[in-house]
Amino acid sequence: MLGMKRGDLAAAARVAHATLADFEGGKRQPYPRTLAAIRTALETAGIEFTNGDAPGVRLRRSSPGA
Repeated sequence: MLGMKRGDLAAAARVAHATLADFEGGKRQPYPRTLAAIRTALETAGIEFTNGDAPGVRLRRSSPGA
C-alpha cells in the first residue's frame, strides 16, 4: 500500500528491524508503547486505521486543495 519496507518502518517507529520481524513471526508480543510507535509511524506515512463495520486500514484521503 505504501511501498514501505520493514527497515523503513523500523526506522520511522524507532524500533529494531529484528523486533518487527519477531512480531510478524509471532515470536513475541509487542509492548503497548511499541504498538503506538508503529501506529504513529504508519499514520505519518499516510495510513488511516478504520473502525466500525469494516475494520482495517486504507490510505488517508487527502483534503481538497491539499
